[in-house]
Amino acid sequence: MSWNLTREFASRLHEWSAEGAELDAIARLLLLDGLAVASAGALEPGPRLVGQLARAQKSFPMSTVIGQGFSTSPAQAAQINGAAMHVLDYEPMWNPPNHALSTILPALLALAEMRESAGAPPQGQPLLRALLKGVEAQGRLRLASGQIEPKDLTLHPPGVIGPLAAAAACADLLELEEAQLVAAIGIAASRAGGLLANVGSMTKALHCGDAARSGLEAAMLASGGFTADVDPLGGPRGFGATYFRDRFDPGALVDPIAIPRVLEPGPAWKLFPSQYATHFAITAALECRRAEKNGIPIDHVKIMTPVMPYIDRPSPRSGLDGKFSYQYCVAAALLDGRIDRSSFSDQRRFSPDIVALLERTTLNQNPEIPGRFDAMHVEVAVTLVNGVSITRRCSAPEGSWSRPIRPQFIEAKAHDLFAGTLTEERARSFRNLFAGPSDSIRISELMGVLAGVAPFQISPSTPSSAPAANNHKR
Repeated sequence: MSWNLTREFASRLHEWSAEGAELDAIARLLLLDGLAVASAGALEPGPRLVGQLARAQKSFPMSTVIGQGFSTSPAQAAQINGAAMHVLDYEPMWNPPNHALSTILPALLALAEMRESAGAPPQGQPLLRALLKGVEAQGRLRLASGQIEPKDLTLHPPGVIGPLAAAAACADLLELEEAQLVAAIGIAASRAGGLLANVGSMTKALHCGDAARSGLEAAMLASGGFTADVDPLGGPRGFGATYFRDRFDPGALVDPIAIPRVLEPGPAWKLFPSQYATHFAITAALECRRAEKNGIPIDHVKIMTPVMPYIDRPSPRSGLDGKFSYQYCVAAALLDGRIDRSSFSDQRRFSPDIVALLERTTLNQNPEIPGRFDAMHVEVAVTLVNGVSITRRCSAPEGSWSRPIRPQFIEAKAHDLFAGTLTEERARSFRNLFAGPSDSIRISELMGVLAGVAPFQISPSTPSSAPAANNHKR
């Protein structure tokens, strides 16, 4: 039999046990962070509009839509919850850059609920194992792409890699045979995409939601005998040749799993709800702000970054668009001394002080600075009206690979997010359910606590209501 890249890749994933206390611990942190971020993101306009579309379609309600008070089909729940988990841009970053959690976890949650409703035992432990395998798959696929630095990207990675990784994870939860896993990857490979042009709009979060849905559907189709090409990754007209051409490195897919990618390099935990490169600029700006103790007004600001054209947004169109603007994130950090979800409301974006400082903020993208998140740096120079200049450089924000944080910080972040979306009683119920051993966690019970009821309504026919939703106090 001739060598088959997809089969070899599938074999690596299929044979890996993904077991051990250290792996279980980090998988639980990822589960907690993902659910908390999705619970908060579920209040945003984008996931609400996708939810309204699902409500309008008749489907058998088997899986919970987080924060919207209804259940729907597993595929639709995966899509909506994926959008909710990504819309705040608050879930962990990976290296090479990708959004593994919001593309994989929502699919597994929907599938686990479906299995439990059909009489399966608690799916907590199988879900964590499948999540680890999905993260391993996405990391290898990103390495194989050869598009490591942001300036090299031609498509949004979670939209391209996400469906395949989600399919691999769901195939594991469904306990598919290796040949079915190959088919699931092949089906998902034909459902990949994601335009970088949509970064800064609601559609960006839909890249992750669509990836979760496509991966789930691919695995379910494969479980029923649906077929795909025998080598969809390595064939001459396959995934690698189509999306990445001469950059594609098959070796990254088939190397033995010595140290899982969930441990090395592992996740970079996000402490600000914005695009990850902006965390470097935010950190430097906050340090500048702390260094100036006399309240002297700012005359102008200069920012030096790697070449990242899609984060050079001197005048973002909305608060959401501001999440992908070096200039806006720096201005907000300098003026407010913090960056949180309220920083990216339309009201804050168009406040007179922000507008005025953006006009006095310039950005220089230096090609000599690496664009890799584990090698880059950002410098912020603030000149005050009295002529004094304050400059700070960030080479690694807190929570990154070289500046790790303790699990308690992630737990505190999650509980803070839940405090804005759950009643005290529901938050207590969630903590009690989550505290049990992994093999006793019933995903359907966790999701039932997070179902919630919408605190406001959005009509697709009245888009002007979106800014009000963005400003909702939590």
